[in-house]
Amino acid sequence: MADIYTASATSTGDGRAGGEVVSSDGQLDLTLAVPTEMGGPGGGTNPEQLFAAGWSACFHSAIKGVARAQQITLTDSAVVADISLLPLDGGRPGYTIGATLHVELAGLDQQAAEELVRAAHQVCPYSNATRGNIDVQLVVETS
Repeated sequence: MADIYTASATSTGDGRAGGEVVSSDGQLDLTLAVPTEMGGPGGGTNPEQLFAAGWSACFHSAIKGVARAQQITLTDSAVVADISLLPLDGGRPGYTIGATLHVELAGLDQQAAEELVRAAHQVCPYSNATRGNIDVQLVVETS
């Protein structure tokens, strides 16, 4: 199967501790920093924020696409992705991530909103890539 699109980024320097990440087209050019919550200086982005940004944008697009395909009109919508860095179970060295996707949809009742979000979760590339690998919570709010 041929690729539809490939994004490429390079991390240099000290990784999350003051390194830099740059996309191949130069549109993304960021300094990384360990967040203050992890004992670092803050002042830069980190891999968890980048993952959250990507997943929230991708999942939001999946919701819009599924709604369009089902002829559902959304009056307002937003996706907030919370990505948590977690220690591995059993005291093993290393880390994993967990995710909570907070979806806000206006103009739908709760059941219709939840069905739309579940359908989007089946088509979103981030959701498909992480399914069965990490804990993902879907939280749906309507207005």
